[in-house]
Amino acid sequence: MMNKATCISTMIGNMYIRHCSQASRFKGKVALISGATRGIGLATARRFAQEGAKVIISSRKQKNVDEALQTLHSEGLEVTGLASHVSKESDRRALLYEAENLGGIDILFQNAGAHPNPGKIVDCTEGMWDKTMDTNLKASFFLAKESLPLIQKRGGGSIIFMSSIAAYSPFKAGGAVYSVSKGGLLVLTKAMAGEFAEYNIRVNCVAPGIIDTEFARILGPHLDELLKTVPLNRCGKTEDVSGVVAFLASQDASFITGETIVISGGMISRI
Repeated sequence: MMNKATCISTMIGNMYIRHCSQASRFKGKVALISGATRGIGLATARRFAQEGAKVIISSRKQKNVDEALQTLHSEGLEVTGLASHVSKESDRRALLYEAENLGGIDILFQNAGAHPNPGKIVDCTEGMWDKTMDTNLKASFFLAKESLPLIQKRGGGSIIFMSSIAAYSPFKAGGAVYSVSKGGLLVLTKAMAGEFAEYNIRVNCVAPGIIDTEFARILGPHLDELLKTVPLNRCGKTEDVSGVVAFLASQDASFITGETIVISGGMISRI
């Protein structure tokens, strides 16, 4: 029978093993993340790199990519990146070429998004509609589709789309067109999950609520009112989302596909 000291030593040892295992659970993996220079995208890039992955980040502006790389490199993380407007085929091709140079893709997190029309749906112009759908829905579809050969090259992997709680109910503050684009991702997730399963690729989605990012500040004076509908009584943190994305990409979620996880502090229960 083990004495108390031996039990404590064993417990600490097991905790250390679990910690080390999690810290390196993406070792040897390649993660491609769009919209990754701030907010949730940056937090997720950091999370994957901290857990051993080689990470490729992208954003529309090279200046933002350079600043994000400088931040992550200063933390000793292995990250590369380039400017890419993922709604453009040529930019997606350049991004995938970068991934191919690293051996393929194990994890794709399509996080890039746009919300150019926070007003009423009747005020949405054709240009606003196109920008929203191109970035949020079209880019998600084509980036995932065009990544397929590179994920197959690795023997399978995980694709994660970024939706929103707005997919379930448009905010009264406006943004119905944004909600339409994010709702489309819920269906795209299920459609792709069904078809990609034969390639050993899982496809899932996350739908955050009010997260403390620049994107949420579009809501302006409506933000305080919306927070009253959150049972946990706070904004979410970017790490609240990056942790779920990392879980979905990990072996812990190996039997999860075609699902959307809502990360809203209970807000979904009030809709």
